[in-house]
Parts: sequence; structure tokens; C-alpha cells
Amino acid sequence: MPENAKSPKKLNNNRAALTHKVGYALRNPGRVAPYLRRATRDAWLRRQYPDHVAYYRAVMASDTRRNPEAAVGSQTHDRWLALGRMQFDYLVEHGLRPEHRMLDIGCGNLRGGWRFIGHLDTGHYYGIDISPDILIAAKQTLRDRGLQAKLPHLTITDDLTLDFLPDRHFDVVHAHSVFSHSPLPVIDECLAHVGRILTDTGFFDFTFDRTEGTEHQVLREDFYYRTETLLALAGKHGLHARFMDDWETRPHGQSKIRVSRSPLAPAAA
Repeated sequence: MPENAKSPKKLNNNRAALTHKVGYALRNPGRVAPYLRRATRDAWLRRQYPDHVAYYRAVMASDTRRNPEAAVGSQTHDRWLALGRMQFDYLVEHGLRPEHRMLDIGCGNLRGGWRFIGHLDTGHYYGIDISPDILIAAKQTLRDRGLQAKLPHLTITDDLTLDFLPDRHFDVVHAHSVFSHSPLPVIDECLAHVGRILTDTGFFDFTFDRTEGTEHQVLREDFYYRTETLLALAGKHGLHARFMDDWETRPHGQSKIRVSRSPLAPAAA
């Protein structure tokens, strides 16, 4: 097993089960109070926002007020930089070129986006997010990195129908740590429409929290899916899909799937 590969035990965990929660609390007593605060906040937000997008927008507003980098899943600035670098290096290794047009779904505060913007030709990066708060933080990242002249597009969205984007326009579509926070109907909506905006040779990479046991969710924020479920969902919409084994060796807790309109080429070495 590669050094960073996910263990079978971890992949079979059901984090929503009471036995898992009790065991985790006993092993990590310092995390009990933060979990209870999060559960209380989420219960309050669920009562106010039964729609998932509105609910998660409120979650992002709350998290971004405290720390925009932590809001996108990076507890330290060094980790924020490392995760962005990991996303960037992987796509460049898989052929992302400056002339390509890229759509970054859930672009956040440009953890990976600022590197993509610098790499791509002017105007070729398009970032979308459901959170106006994190997009304000993205503009600050753009300013801090001196990338204003690259004229990236940063746009808020309410859904993933992508209906405001042109046909066969994007060579690369990317969604990092988006489907890990999405119920299945949101993922289905995206896969139903992403093929329209991809070029004939384009591809869509997305990460997800993988389980080999029971599919489950925790506090409506973290969703765990079997690989087969997402591959079948892509196939339902006429897309070719492949589990990306070479991503598994990266020091990241999620897995990756690639979909395209045309049959996928063999994975890079």
C-alpha cells in the first residue's frame, strides 16, 4: 500500500454511527467541545435554511468570518499553500496548459486558484462559488498575489446547472472539496450539465470523501460516497468516468474521479 493510501478500516468507517462517535470522542477528548459547538450551530442553521445551498452558504459565512483559509479546510497557512500546490501540480502534470480555459467550481478564496490564474492565459480562469463571503476573500487573495492583470472571472452561483456558461468552452473543469460537502442531488445536477460546457477533449476532475462501507453524512456538511455510486451517476448522464489512482498517493484525505464527454486517455504515469 502506498504511504498515503487510505486504510481499509478508515474507508469502512461510518462517522454518523453512534459507536464511531463515542469511540472517536474517547480517543480525542479535546475535539468534543468543538464538535458540540459545530453541531449546535448546524442545528440552528438547519432550522433557518432547509435548502442545502442556502444552509451551506450560511456555514461558509460563519466560517469565513473567523478565518477564510480555515473555511476552505486549511487550519494553517502552510497547509493552505500545500493543498493549493497539490491541486496545481496534479493538473499541470495531467496536461493543463496556459491556453486552456478552466472552470473552478467552489473556487473558495483561491487556495489553488491563484496558482491556476498565474499559469493560464489572461481571462482563461473562471471561478464560481455559492458564498459571497468567500468570494470577497478570493478578491483579497487576487490583490495580495498581484494577479489583477490576469482578469480572472469570479462569480457567485446558486446551483450547478451552469446555465450561464457557453457550450463546449472549458478544457478543464475542477471541483476540489465540493462534492464532499454536497448531497447526491447536487452532484447529480452538476454531472447532468457539465458535459455541455466541456470541449470534446476536456475533462472534469472532482474530489470526494470515499467510503467502502455505508454511504453517510455528518451534520449535513460532510458526505461520504462509494466510488461505484459516483461512477454510475456519471454514466447515467452519458459521461465517461474513471477513478484516479495516481491521486491516492497524494497527502490528501479525499479521492478523485475524472469525467469527460469522450473516452478518457490512459492515466499519466
